[in-house]
Amino acid sequence: MQAEVGQDQDDRDRPASPRIDAPSRSDGFVGGLAELIGGRLGEHAPVARRSVKFVSLIVLALTCLTLALHFVQKSPCRDGAWTDNKQYTNFCYTDVLALYYAEGLSDGQVPYIDHAVEYPVLTGVMMGVIGLPVHAYGQTHPDFNQGQAFYDITALVLFLFALGTAAMMLAIRRTRPWDVAMFALSPALLVTASVNWDFLAIVLAVGGVYAWSRKWPGYWAPALTGVLLGLGTAAKLWPGFLFVGLLAIALRTWRWVPFLVAAGTAAVTWLAVNVPVMVLNFDNWRRFIDLNNERGVDWGVLYYIGRYVDAKFWSGGEGDSGLFQWLSRDENRSLLNGISLALFAVACLGIIYLAMRAPVPPRLTQLAFLTVAAFLLFNKVWSQQFTLWLLPLAILARPRWGAFLVWQLAEVAYFLSFYGELLGASGKSVMPEGVFIFASIARWVTVAVLCGLVIRDIRNPRLDVVRQSDPLAV
Repeated sequence: MQAEVGQDQDDRDRPASPRIDAPSRSDGFVGGLAELIGGRLGEHAPVARRSVKFVSLIVLALTCLTLALHFVQKSPCRDGAWTDNKQYTNFCYTDVLALYYAEGLSDGQVPYIDHAVEYPVLTGVMMGVIGLPVHAYGQTHPDFNQGQAFYDITALVLFLFALGTAAMMLAIRRTRPWDVAMFALSPALLVTASVNWDFLAIVLAVGGVYAWSRKWPGYWAPALTGVLLGLGTAAKLWPGFLFVGLLAIALRTWRWVPFLVAAGTAAVTWLAVNVPVMVLNFDNWRRFIDLNNERGVDWGVLYYIGRYVDAKFWSGGEGDSGLFQWLSRDENRSLLNGISLALFAVACLGIIYLAMRAPVPPRLTQLAFLTVAAFLLFNKVWSQQFTLWLLPLAILARPRWGAFLVWQLAEVAYFLSFYGELLGASGKSVMPEGVFIFASIARWVTVAVLCGLVIRDIRNPRLDVVRQSDPLAV
């Protein structure tokens, strides 16, 4: 009896597990689908099936399944024998394999030292850490397919980063773990996970959000946030945009020390990664900056759509009349860069103003999503895999399945039509260009609509489902 009493006391002292959200009850879209397969989750469902641990294991397993299917989808291109446009007809093109040869890794060249790399330093480091040993092994094994091995190893590492991203999202949303199933089952994840090295920056950016959400004593949380975001910015530029949200929160709450700690550690971390390369070969280091300044209007962006509209309706399909046609000229490249940057800067100021005027301080993930989305909406480059940047931020900002799935369908439509456009550019016309323009518009509009919905949630916190379940959530 005494043992039983002691056990009861232990049970009372043990922290209660968080009550997790059931999407079939809280999300009307999911609830409607649930009615087709037996109805919504009941109050008397087994407790184990409503635990964070059980849901997390399911979500991580689903992530592994999606990544495995992605590997199968890309497998026709793994051998590097891209004859007769196989990489386009099989929808399996990946920069990872193409750039193994284009960036000099197949010749044993060290990134930034022997060869100028088109990406920020940490991405080039990852390319070299994997690519140089693969090349060295291939030198002594003539039958070894270096390109395939480089892709396979890189894909495995990127998959681990994707799993790490999902795990940190689960840790951030302990009361809403089913939200991360949106990430695990994302069509965008299925078709673009290993197109480029983006998951290196993504796992670091989400890691920064996770660190910011921790309630550790002192300033360890903002310091770790800064380190991770600094590393993320050294891998790709966009994780640094999260400091717009952190600045907005500091202005709104007047809590400057955490922001300054995060910004300071981020700057030190970024410098620690970049300065050695700058010293060794500054010209190769700045290739990323030069390339971005030199690039013109890329596939599917706002200016590409405008250029098509100009040609179709302004000048009747002839000449280069119209604003967007004029902006696309090589001699106006600097003006295009300035307009793109100015639009993004105005959007950032608008996001800060929104945070200042909101009824309650917005969540970091809401502001982060708006900032990165604004960059893509107004940028002159929006590659197919850039959708992965938005994926975790969109889910953390507004985990509602209906609008999310509409966006994902638009991304899949863009993905398919983009490969049709690539085939057209290679001399095989498979569809009218208008189809690609329509898909590009759909992608742009659905992301803009998601931004509008997040702004609505910020202005009306009662509509924010994350805040309803956890008022202190980031």
